[in-house]
Amino acid sequence: MTLALEDRVAVTELIALHGHLVDAGELDRTHEVFTADVVHDLSDFGRGEVVGLTALKEAALALGAGNPVAHHVTNVVVEELADGRVRALSKGLGVMANGSCGSVTYEDTVVRVDTGDWRISHRRVLARRTPLNGLGSSG
Repeated sequence: MTLALEDRVAVTELIALHGHLVDAGELDRTHEVFTADVVHDLSDFGRGEVVGLTALKEAALALGAGNPVAHHVTNVVVEELADGRVRALSKGLGVMANGSCGSVTYEDTVVRVDTGDWRISHRRVLARRTPLNGLGSSG
């Protein structure tokens, strides 16, 4: 079965909503983006896995001023999986208070919840640190 255009749009908007909520400090609304038992894998940043909405909010608050002031997402690619889940890849840009910027890749597993809406059940955040993923000369 092919994923309907409406579902592709809904998943893309879901991914975009994350940045709007977090940047506005509306952490009590993250249930609109993630499942209650979400696994947020920050291992690439040395922070391991954060499990659940409460832990995700606590982690953001603990990071405090170390959070980006702006999360921007782009290059969203949506792929339907055989079991009705969706795999979504996207690129994220984080702008810090001092103007510096970093890039990540989001690897999301998106599921349909009881309401019929889509939510992210697993997000892996990978820092982009090396051009071409290390291919080519370094110098």
